Amino acid sequence: MSQGEIRFRGLTLGYDRHPAVHHLDGVVPAGDLLALVGPNGAGKSTLLKGIVGEVAALDGSIETGTRAIAYLPQAAEIDRTFPVSVLDLTAMGLWRPFGAWASLSRHRQKLLDALAAVGLTGFEDRPIGTLSGGQFQRALFARLILQDSRLILLDEPFTGIDERTTADLLALIRGWHGEGRTVVAALHDLHQVRAHFPSTLVLARRPIAWGPTPEVLSPPVLARALALSEAWDEAAAICRHEAGPTHDGRHAHDPSGHDHPPGHGHAHHHAHDHSHAGHGAAP
Repeated sequence: MSQGEIRFRGLTLGYDRHPAVHHLDGVVPAGDLLALVGPNGAGKSTLLKGIVGEVAALDGSIETGTRAIAYLPQAAEIDRTFPVSVLDLTAMGLWRPFGAWASLSRHRQKLLDALAAVGLTGFEDRPIGTLSGGQFQRALFARLILQDSRLILLDEPFTGIDERTTADLLALIRGWHGEGRTVVAALHDLHQVRAHFPSTLVLARRPIAWGPTPEVLSPPVLARALALSEAWDEAAAICRHEAGPTHDGRHAHDPSGHDHPPGHGHAHHHAHDHSHAGHGAAP
């Protein structure tokens, strides 16, 4: 298995036996630049947490080609009141390669180079609580640089930041992609997805379509995702795995397993539904 590759096999993720993402099969090839899109509550954050190991699989499995995963959660999940400097925050990216007690003086040039790469030269001693939203996100990206991972997961990395910062961070992401790293990002701005992400997975608690972005981001697919998300039954139980949509990294797939030519919408149907019309069967 290649470093940076991700394989989903009949994956169901959830909380208290209630699925948040289910029936996911497929492969994210090493070096892919993949966007996760879907309505609020569609399971995008849950899927990223499942990949990094923060949410356990209720059914099926996730395999990754590396345990060294660089993960950026949503900004709302990060405590900005903690009394550390920008340099200290960035240095946390050294923990995996060098250990939690790595000497900052020994690696100071690496830290300064990472901060320079995100436009924060001169911010080393600033408390993180004094940073703007864009500056704080730049510091977090500097930390990602120091983690030096082949697999990078980003959860809504551009929410609440200015256009210039967004453009600079997108340039970093394109650079990682050019280096052959795998980047998976949950995003809500479809213009950004179309402009910068060649592959897209549309989620609505289950995969709706997965493939090349121009084929996947069609009005029928997005309408289907919204309808299924609105119909979701939060109390539904986990259902047995059935053959569902698969993806081999080459082209878009209908969730029933039938390929579609470019530009066609893909509908997703299962015998066990989690909408109000039908609950999943307990295993």
